[in-house]
Amino acid sequence: MPVEIPQPDSGHGEPHPGCPITTSFMDHRVQSDPWSFIADLHDRCPVHRMPETGVWMVVDYEAVRDALLTPEVFSNQVRMANGLQADNHRLHQQILGERGWGHVSTLQRTDPPVHTRYRKLVNRVFTPRRVAAMASDIDALADELLDGFLEDGRCEFMADFAMPLPGLVIAEQLGLDRDQITTFKRWADAMLAPAMRLLSHHEVVEVAEIELEAQHHLAAVFEDRRAAPRDDLISALVHSHEEGEEPLTVHELQNLMHQLITGGFETTTSALAHGVWLLIEHPDQQELLRSRPSLLEGFIEETLRFWSPVQGLARMTTEDTEVHDVTIPAGSVVSVRYGAANRDPAVFDEPERFDITRVDIGAHLAFGLGAHYCPGASLARQQMRSAFGALLDRTEWFDFDEPMPEPAHEPSIFLLPVRAMRLRFT
Repeated sequence: MPVEIPQPDSGHGEPHPGCPITTSFMDHRVQSDPWSFIADLHDRCPVHRMPETGVWMVVDYEAVRDALLTPEVFSNQVRMANGLQADNHRLHQQILGERGWGHVSTLQRTDPPVHTRYRKLVNRVFTPRRVAAMASDIDALADELLDGFLEDGRCEFMADFAMPLPGLVIAEQLGLDRDQITTFKRWADAMLAPAMRLLSHHEVVEVAEIELEAQHHLAAVFEDRRAAPRDDLISALVHSHEEGEEPLTVHELQNLMHQLITGGFETTTSALAHGVWLLIEHPDQQELLRSRPSLLEGFIEETLRFWSPVQGLARMTTEDTEVHDVTIPAGSVVSVRYGAANRDPAVFDEPERFDITRVDIGAHLAFGLGAHYCPGASLARQQMRSAFGALLDRTEWFDFDEPMPEPAHEPSIFLLPVRAMRLRFT
């Protein structure tokens, strides 16, 4: 799960010496359209400490790559920040712990060798064979959703397609009925909220209550799948241990579900929305893709590079470490910026150009790298393949029916949640 947003700290009042950047990344408009800010960082300040929070941003490709491959220095075990947000975290965990299951560190928030056990179990669940077996069902779901609005020639793409497609895929795998998709979205939003924005005391209580509702539902599903396994993700996780291995506890299962729901829902929704957005903004690329369907894979990878659904995740330094002649002290929270690395001009030729024929596309870091490479990457790609394959096959053209809102995204340091997108179709 993403680390909660740090609060201002009196010891972090100024950016590090020598960094000339004055634009604030805490500005909602900068978060929503960060590319001039990111280009400025690449050019003048590839290691930048945000004065409002004390969090260090690392943006260039090689530094991001090195951080992802050295968890002994850039640890995934990120402690909560000082100040109000730490109080919010304690309150949130107290509510969950007293009436449900407090968060424990499993997959994303552990380092090897502890991480290795969880990753091995999860890898048995997200196998290429399992994803391949789901492909026809995802294809059918994409067509079914399109049936709901193509005749009208218009839709609100987020509510009508981009949200329900990955939502239904994951919800059904987690044992939820189709008519519970609205409930599932409410659960996912509540689980993501502490990492998306600064919460009031009232909001902390509210999102914790919603997560408790999700936890108790999932606990009942765990027990059901222990007794009567099905062909779904929960059954696979509940029974992922082999002879001689300890099964996952309810605490561990709850945390893994939290990560699957938050990591696999909003991120795929974002990828679908940004893919459509890019084809509208670049009509030459939409025309090219329609004339050459074999470029679909390249389009998917270029979309992931250009608007990476996860813009960055947090790490914590275990020792003083030097990056680009800047010393980041031990115990610092570092935002490792996947999206910025994917716009590094030292690696990608003309990184601000959206090009579905790009030859250097395979180098992007949208799914991370190393031991923490996203276990759901193949499932996300399959959902994009099914969605865009159906959308392009069943339309002659699509465009915006209304201008995108300003800002176009919800506030978030880590993600890029699109607020709304109204489309029209030929």
